[in-house]
Amino acid sequence: MYTLPNKLKVFALVFMVLGAVGIVAGFLSAPKTTEDVAAMMADAHHGDGHGDAEAHHGDGHGEVEATHHSGESHHGTESHAASEDHHGEEMTHEHAQADPHQEHLEHVMHQLQNRPWSALYIASFFFFMIALGALAFYAIQYAAQAGWSPILFRVMEGITGYLPVASVLIFVLLLASAFHFNHIFHWMDPELVNPESAHYDKIIAGKSGYLNVPFFLIRALFFLLGWNAYRWLSRKYSLADDTAEDQSFFKKNFKLSAGFLVFFIVTESIMSWDWIMSFDPHWFSTLFGWYVFAGMMVCAITVIALVTIYLKSQGYLEEVNDSHIHDLAKFMFGFSIFWTYLWFSQFMLIWYADIPEEVTYFVTRIEQYKLPFFGMIAMNFVFPLLLLMNSDYKRVNWFVVMAGIVILAGHYLDVFNMVMPATVGESWTIGVPELGALMFFFGLFIYVVFTTLTKAPLVPKNNPFIKESKHFHY
Repeated sequence: MYTLPNKLKVFALVFMVLGAVGIVAGFLSAPKTTEDVAAMMADAHHGDGHGDAEAHHGDGHGEVEATHHSGESHHGTESHAASEDHHGEEMTHEHAQADPHQEHLEHVMHQLQNRPWSALYIASFFFFMIALGALAFYAIQYAAQAGWSPILFRVMEGITGYLPVASVLIFVLLLASAFHFNHIFHWMDPELVNPESAHYDKIIAGKSGYLNVPFFLIRALFFLLGWNAYRWLSRKYSLADDTAEDQSFFKKNFKLSAGFLVFFIVTESIMSWDWIMSFDPHWFSTLFGWYVFAGMMVCAITVIALVTIYLKSQGYLEEVNDSHIHDLAKFMFGFSIFWTYLWFSQFMLIWYADIPEEVTYFVTRIEQYKLPFFGMIAMNFVFPLLLLMNSDYKRVNWFVVMAGIVILAGHYLDVFNMVMPATVGESWTIGVPELGALMFFFGLFIYVVFTTLTKAPLVPKNNPFIKESKHFHY
């Protein structure tokens, strides 16, 4: 049995406390008035050199910002006016034209008010998708009746132990958006679908049969309940299998996993549309579900490898050998290449077609998010390619750990790039709110995962493939 070391517990709790302080600081530092924004822009002009908001102020604040909540520069003044109404500002079109400077200040204020919420959402979703990806990978191993991986099943179950906690947190954030505690989902503004409103958006109104708050929350609840139901049942059968006198529980888990994968592949795609792509309600990509899936899987497998290596370094999982680590590293490499293929396919097709309402998604990110955008590509493709291509390196634990850290950081930036341009626009940075949210959820993830690992033996006892897994060498 694994016991949670006090040092690891303190480590996790410290991160949670520091992260919580950063989250609170992020909300408290958000501007309340346009005067606060003007002061912050003045400070940025003299200080940090980031100056995104000031740059836009200087180069044409009278025009509508290209990074309005849904990233729709091509919709011009109509889209901007919708954003203003979304935040409850009573400003007429005539006034907006008469006072473009004030209009710009209010727009930046809304972006900065969205920033702590966006940072919280990004970190929450990032660790949620690790747990969900581990659950999918676990189901794949069961359904495929893989012989190499059963010795790692309890590690996977430990990581999926975070899923119930993550599900509650992500659903609370979705509820906060639905009840207008924040405005990161632009399409939730009721004025945009009201034909009598000056801020009526024909495109969003056309999608309102699907993109509406009640249906959105019902779908989210359905997905979360389905994923967690499989996790609970599978875990129950796995533990029961340890003391069973036959293979009945294994067979139940096999059938359950095969059925779950059908459910998962459909619901994961819809989830990606709802929880990520709808931040840009004027834009869509038919590859998006697969793209999110690829990122989810590479992060999950990377964390499985890192947790396994850590446990082995502490004297547990003695039967795990370099062949197991090699296989995990192969999956890390393979899914990194798969992610790159999907990213490039999506980018190339949209860029080559050059349709304004589609290409603006990438224009915004390339022009205003150069460092995270191109850094993400390097960290998620170039580094895994160089570090993990050599077969021998995949057997070296410290090398896999180094590659894993780079991959996880790169995919955090990937989620950052998917969310921030549509919610915060040009007013982005990576500061206290972002680091605070990341630290809090990292600490929570560590605490929950390793606590779950203490609840059962780390090696399954009655799995029909456990002997094959223990003696897995090639």
